[in-house]
Amino acid sequence: MSESERDWTVLLGGRRRLDLGEGLTLRLLSAMEVLEARREAGALAQEGRERALCANACLLAKALERDGRPLFDSGRAALEGLRIEDIAALARRWARFSREENPSPEEGEEADALKKAWSTRLTRAFSGVCSGLLGRCPPRPGPGR
Repeated sequence: MSESERDWTVLLGGRRRLDLGEGLTLRLLSAMEVLEARREAGALAQEGRERALCANACLLAKALERDGRPLFDSGRAALEGLRIEDIAALARRWARFSREENPSPEEGEEADALKKAWSTRLTRAFSGVCSGLLGRCPPRPGPGR
């Protein structure tokens, strides 16, 4: 592991690679790498229903490594070298690994408690929330009415 990878692992507080055995690893991708994989998948997919398979193949082309080197140089190469079942299984494994190492702020008990607190906080009468008191007050007559 290079010094910069160690720095990122410490900074992000987790593992950056998942060992699959036989020298194969899945690595987490940066946001830019994920965007690049999506763009490549968009160019590969001929129809809408092909998009998921192409997206997974392009993601794996960037994430799947053997002895620290990419196993495929492109999503097209991953499509040519892997079976559909392998692409699906590896993509699920990568997604699970990514969720474990980068949990969503919308998941878990702590997030549920925050959501509940935000939805039940007190608000002022004029902050866009209807007020029962204002609903009982008759409109005032004035100019223009």
